[in-house]
Amino acid sequence: MSTANLDPTLNIHGTHAAEHEEEDHRMFGFIVFLLSESVIFLSFFVGYTVYKTNITDWLPAGVEGLEVREPLINTIVLVSSSFVIYFAERFLHKENLWGFRAFWLLTMAMGSFFLYGQAVEWMGLPFGFTDGVFGGTFYLLTGFHGLHVMTGVLLQGIMLGRSFLPNNYAGGEFGVAATSLFWHFVDVIWIILFILIYVWQ
Repeated sequence: MSTANLDPTLNIHGTHAAEHEEEDHRMFGFIVFLLSESVIFLSFFVGYTVYKTNITDWLPAGVEGLEVREPLINTIVLVSSSFVIYFAERFLHKENLWGFRAFWLLTMAMGSFFLYGQAVEWMGLPFGFTDGVFGGTFYLLTGFHGLHVMTGVLLQGIMLGRSFLPNNYAGGEFGVAATSLFWHFVDVIWIILFILIYVWQ
């Protein structure tokens, strides 16, 4: 019989090491996934830039520009949610589940506010998806990003629900860490989109 079988402490350390290695592998895979998503968004950014700099009548007829005030408010809320979700993670690391749940829920509320604001903006726009290249690219970019925001909020809801399961974090916090990383990614993408669409007019 081996020494490891005689010493339960060694078994515990070995189990924790294996779990940590597995979590590292999953996080690496998730980062690769985010990189692939970045390539998709990058192609959209390049396409938008090429079209904007080469098409004379860029905006649809009768449209002089986009309203910036409401999108700016939505941007501030979404970007601020990255700080909120960071504090939620800190509470979880300190094993303060109620603090984690409160800040996690606040992040979900801020993401939902952003989606609501985007829906309101869409309903008030004087152009549609088929109104020129600008109309198509605008709805494609903001809609694709909005889909990612919605996915992030849904993932956060799943993680919030799982936080009530006994011993949910015994095997690590990969779900929370991956969801948080996805949320930061969504926020960075939106900052670039906001500059391209609303600032560069």
